[in-house]
Amino acid sequence: MLLSDLGEWELLRRLAAFAPPGQFADDAALLSETSGQQLVVNTDVLVEGVHFSDATIPARALGWRAAAANLSDLAAMGCTSVAGITVALVAPGHTPWPWVEGVYQGFQEALQQYGGVLLGGDCSSGSQRLLSITALGHLGPAGGPIRRSDGRPGDWLVCSGPHGLSRLGLALLLEELQPSQRSQLSAELEQRAITAHQRPQPRLDAIAALSRSQPAGLPWRVGGTDSSDGLAAAVAAIGVASGCGAVLERAALPLDLELAELEQGEHWCLSGGEDFELILAVEPAWAEALLQALPGSSRIGTLVDADPGALRWQENDQPLPTGSTGFCHFH
Repeated sequence: MLLSDLGEWELLRRLAAFAPPGQFADDAALLSETSGQQLVVNTDVLVEGVHFSDATIPARALGWRAAAANLSDLAAMGCTSVAGITVALVAPGHTPWPWVEGVYQGFQEALQQYGGVLLGGDCSSGSQRLLSITALGHLGPAGGPIRRSDGRPGDWLVCSGPHGLSRLGLALLLEELQPSQRSQLSAELEQRAITAHQRPQPRLDAIAALSRSQPAGLPWRVGGTDSSDGLAAAVAAIGVASGCGAVLERAALPLDLELAELEQGEHWCLSGGEDFELILAVEPAWAEALLQALPGSSRIGTLVDADPGALRWQENDQPLPTGSTGFCHFH
């Protein structure tokens, strides 16, 4: 059955099954705020041919990934809980209903794991498939916001997890690797890489660890962002907003040992993108405590007094290679 067979109102009726009762019945979602916590709102758009294709991601995984990308932005702002998401769907009339159903099942799975509900949304016909998602979350009661502009020279740069796996997963799905390169990879790494690409994990847990590890008497000041556009791009974004440069430790890059053996490994770690980890700039004492509280995290460098956004290697004081700044729309 195609969307052209269903029509707008029947489609909305079916989509309402993925939300709490009555949530699709009105023109907007109503949220009751009694906790006094700050509400964070984020909107993201995923476009077919730019962010997803049937060749690399099935519908259910796409729903998960789309939700996770938005929840990652909430985590990057310091949220510890999710209120929910709204979804605007654009699709041609010949789109099969099972594809739409699978996407919304993926939304539901992600929200069941990380919290929040489908608050509502809209749908429209269009020439290509598009998902526009707005996510709402709350800052932790014991913490504060994370801003790209809150880094300072001397802050340690802490990364919440490995990088380059999502790009490796995409290369495997597109069969980009040469047979000789593919033979270097274990089946376990291949599966982790494909999972990292199709079902990334928003790092809300890292914010909880950040709050737990805050040293007594130290005020909340955390610079940071997520690495959806690449590790180097995330560090540069913090540097630009904070008026700092950064030095990165090449030997400390969060790069899987097997992936490091590939010619593309370091480049994918720096600029592959869509790993959805957090890059945080915090004072050294706090950073040391965070590294103990968050398994898999690592220190990758330091913010320094230099041209805003300038990135250099600590080992030889040379700038990072051209092309390390990650993905950028409209270029």
